[in-house]
Amino acid sequence: MANITIFGKGNMGSAIGGNFETAGNVVSYIGSGESSDQLGDIVVLAVPYSALSSIVEENSEKLAGKVVIDITNPLDFATFDSLVVPSDSSAAAEVQKALPNSKVLKAFNTTFAGTLTSKTIGDSHPTTVLVAGDDTDAKNQVFDALDGSGLATLDAGSLKRARELEALGFLQLTLAGSEKISWNGGFGLFN
Repeated sequence: MANITIFGKGNMGSAIGGNFETAGNVVSYIGSGESSDQLGDIVVLAVPYSALSSIVEENSEKLAGKVVIDITNPLDFATFDSLVVPSDSSAAAEVQKALPNSKVLKAFNTTFAGTLTSKTIGDSHPTTVLVAGDDTDAKNQVFDALDGSGLATLDAGSLKRARELEALGFLQLTLAGSEKISWNGGFGLFN
């Protein structure tokens, strides 16, 4: 059992937290404008990309030594046509730079809240959470915390792969936003 703290009480934060709870973990939530002196062993940043820097800055000492999961897709919401991070980086890599004493992972950004809740993509394909990061122990801690949730998990490689995960998340969002796929759809992995 792990103690999980989720920044964000929206659809994604609630769906992610529900899966951790289903797997037997203790989950607490921090909403906009709220703070907490105690953070869990795993901290999920389930907020818009624009909110990341202030949360990271305000909580940097409390996040030291923690597993920090960035779920953001750093889209330019003015144009909905590009990512706003440097072309050789990712939102997760930027968070890792700001939190050198934390174990930053990229996860949940290629799933929608609906697929996390239903645990399926479309009618019946299992929802898979792709996880990228440089710390194998941190990834295993998240995999263990999700064991029993009904979600599939997959190690997507090093934190460098966060860039590709963010590009995939961006594509998925633009497809759903243009109604080419539903918000209960997405990409599935077949083995």
